[in-house]
Amino acid sequence: MNRELTDRMIVCVSEQNIMDAASIHSISWKESHRDFCTQEFIELHSPERQQKYIHDKINKGTKFFMLVDEEPVGVVSVTDSLIEDLYVLPEKQKMGYGTKLLQFAVDQCSDPPSLWILENNVNAERLYYRMGFTRTGRTNTITDKIAEIELSLK
Repeated sequence: MNRELTDRMIVCVSEQNIMDAASIHSISWKESHRDFCTQEFIELHSPERQQKYIHDKINKGTKFFMLVDEEPVGVVSVTDSLIEDLYVLPEKQKMGYGTKLLQFAVDQCSDPPSLWILENNVNAERLYYRMGFTRTGRTNTITDKIAEIELSLK
Protein backbone atom coordinates (compact mmCIF):
# COMPACT_ATOMS: atom_id res chain seq x y z
CA MET A 1 0.00 0.00 0.00
CA ASN A 2 2.04 2.92 -1.25
CA ARG A 3 -0.52 5.71 -1.48
CA GLU A 4 -0.21 9.41 -0.81
CA LEU A 5 -0.31 10.48 2.84
CA THR A 6 -3.34 12.63 2.06
CA ASP A 7 -5.38 9.45 1.47
CA ARG A 8 -4.96 8.59 5.14
CA MET A 9 -7.37 9.99 7.68
CA ILE A 10 -6.81 10.61 11.38
CA VAL A 11 -9.97 10.60 13.47
CA CYS A 12 -10.77 11.12 17.14
CA VAL A 13 -11.43 7.93 19.05
CA SER A 14 -15.03 7.90 20.25
CA GLU A 15 -17.53 5.41 21.61
CA GLN A 16 -18.28 4.43 17.99
CA ASN A 17 -14.72 3.39 17.12
CA ILE A 18 -13.07 2.73 20.49
CA MET A 19 -13.01 -1.04 19.96
CA ASP A 20 -11.03 -0.60 16.72
CA ALA A 21 -8.53 1.57 18.59
CA ALA A 22 -8.40 -0.93 21.46
CA SER A 23 -7.71 -3.81 19.06
CA ILE A 24 -4.82 -1.91 17.45
CA HIS A 25 -3.46 -1.02 20.89
CA SER A 26 -3.75 -4.61 22.12
CA ILE A 27 -2.18 -6.28 19.07
CA SER A 28 0.64 -3.76 18.77
CA TRP A 29 1.37 -3.60 22.50
CA LYS A 30 1.60 -7.39 22.71
CA GLU A 31 3.98 -7.53 19.75
CA SER A 32 6.24 -4.75 21.04
CA HIS A 33 6.47 -6.20 24.56
CA ARG A 34 6.61 -9.95 23.91
CA ASP A 35 10.39 -10.24 24.09
CA PHE A 36 10.69 -8.98 27.66
CA CYS A 37 7.31 -9.52 29.38
CA THR A 38 5.90 -12.79 30.60
CA GLN A 39 3.28 -14.48 28.45
CA GLU A 40 0.78 -14.12 31.31
CA PHE A 41 1.33 -10.36 31.45
CA ILE A 42 1.12 -10.07 27.65
CA GLU A 43 -2.22 -11.88 27.58
CA LEU A 44 -3.72 -9.45 30.10
CA HIS A 45 -3.65 -6.78 27.38
CA SER A 46 -6.78 -7.93 25.59
CA PRO A 47 -8.80 -5.58 23.37
CA GLU A 48 -11.39 -5.35 26.14
CA ARG A 49 -8.79 -4.29 28.70
CA GLN A 50 -7.26 -1.78 26.31
CA GLN A 51 -10.74 -0.41 25.58
CA LYS A 52 -11.14 0.37 29.28
CA TYR A 53 -7.62 1.87 29.35
CA ILE A 54 -8.42 4.17 26.41
CA HIS A 55 -11.84 5.06 27.80
CA ASP A 56 -10.33 5.96 31.19
CA LYS A 57 -7.64 8.12 29.55
CA ILE A 58 -10.20 9.98 27.43
CA ASN A 59 -12.33 10.59 30.52
CA LYS A 60 -9.28 12.17 32.22
CA GLY A 61 -8.71 14.60 29.32
CA THR A 62 -6.40 12.71 26.99
CA LYS A 63 -7.10 13.06 23.28
CA PHE A 64 -6.92 9.69 21.53
CA PHE A 65 -6.60 9.46 17.75
CA MET A 66 -6.71 6.66 15.19
CA LEU A 67 -5.25 6.58 11.69
CA VAL A 68 -7.50 4.94 9.13
CA ASP A 69 -6.33 3.95 5.66
CA GLU A 70 -9.15 1.83 4.26
CA GLU A 71 -9.07 0.19 7.70
CA PRO A 72 -7.77 1.28 11.13
CA VAL A 73 -3.98 0.85 11.29
CA GLY A 74 -2.60 2.95 14.15
CA VAL A 75 -3.30 4.99 17.28
CA VAL A 76 -1.71 7.77 19.30
CA SER A 77 -2.72 9.82 22.34
CA VAL A 78 -1.86 13.34 23.47
CA THR A 79 -2.23 14.76 26.98
CA ASP A 80 -1.27 18.43 27.00
CA SER A 81 2.13 18.09 25.28
CA LEU A 82 2.85 14.47 26.27
CA ILE A 83 2.62 12.00 23.39
CA GLU A 84 1.81 8.40 24.33
CA ASP A 85 0.31 5.21 22.96
CA LEU A 86 1.81 5.44 19.47
CA TYR A 87 1.09 2.02 18.04
CA VAL A 88 0.84 0.77 14.46
CA LEU A 89 -0.29 -2.74 13.60
CA PRO A 90 2.81 -4.93 13.10
CA GLU A 91 1.99 -5.76 9.47
CA LYS A 92 1.53 -2.03 8.70
CA GLN A 93 4.83 -0.82 10.15
CA LYS A 94 7.55 0.75 7.99
CA MET A 95 4.90 2.19 5.65
CA GLY A 96 4.84 5.79 6.93
CA TYR A 97 1.92 5.39 9.32
CA GLY A 98 3.98 5.95 12.48
CA THR A 99 5.53 9.08 11.00
CA LYS A 100 2.10 10.41 10.03
CA LEU A 101 0.67 9.73 13.51
CA LEU A 102 3.68 11.24 15.26
CA GLN A 103 3.57 14.41 13.14
CA PHE A 104 -0.16 14.73 13.83
CA ALA A 105 0.44 14.29 17.58
CA VAL A 106 3.23 16.90 17.55
CA ASP A 107 0.84 19.34 15.85
CA GLN A 108 -1.66 18.84 18.71
CA CYS A 109 0.85 20.04 21.32
CA SER A 110 0.88 23.67 22.44
CA ASP A 111 4.26 23.32 24.17
CA PRO A 112 7.33 21.37 23.04
CA PRO A 113 6.19 17.74 22.92
CA SER A 114 7.76 14.99 24.99
CA LEU A 115 7.34 11.24 25.20
CA TRP A 116 8.68 8.21 27.00
CA ILE A 117 9.87 5.02 25.35
CA LEU A 118 11.30 1.78 26.63
CA GLU A 119 15.07 1.94 26.35
CA ASN A 120 15.12 -1.23 24.26
CA ASN A 121 12.60 0.01 21.67
CA VAL A 122 15.14 0.77 18.93
CA ASN A 123 12.59 1.00 16.11
CA ALA A 124 10.58 3.67 17.93
CA GLU A 125 13.74 5.47 18.96
CA ARG A 126 14.89 5.60 15.34
CA LEU A 127 11.54 7.15 14.31
CA TYR A 128 11.66 9.76 17.07
CA TYR A 129 15.28 10.72 16.33
CA ARG A 130 14.43 11.05 12.63
CA MET A 131 11.61 13.43 13.59
CA GLY A 132 14.00 15.58 15.66
CA PHE A 133 13.39 14.27 19.18
CA THR A 134 16.37 14.06 21.53
CA ARG A 135 16.99 12.49 24.91
CA THR A 136 16.34 14.73 27.89
CA GLY A 137 18.44 12.65 30.29
CA ARG A 138 15.42 11.74 32.41
CA THR A 139 14.73 8.04 32.97
CA ASN A 140 12.07 6.03 34.75
CA THR A 141 12.94 2.56 36.06
CA ILE A 142 10.24 0.03 35.19
CA THR A 143 11.92 -3.12 36.53
CA ASP A 144 15.46 -4.05 37.49
CA LYS A 145 15.97 -5.00 33.83
CA ILE A 146 14.28 -2.20 31.91
CA ALA A 147 13.73 1.54 32.04
CA GLU A 148 11.96 4.23 30.07
CA ILE A 149 13.80 7.19 28.59
CA GLU A 150 12.28 10.59 27.94
CA LEU A 151 12.62 12.28 24.56
CA SER A 152 11.54 15.80 23.65
CA LEU A 153 11.28 17.99 20.61
CA LYS A 154 12.80 21.42 21.11
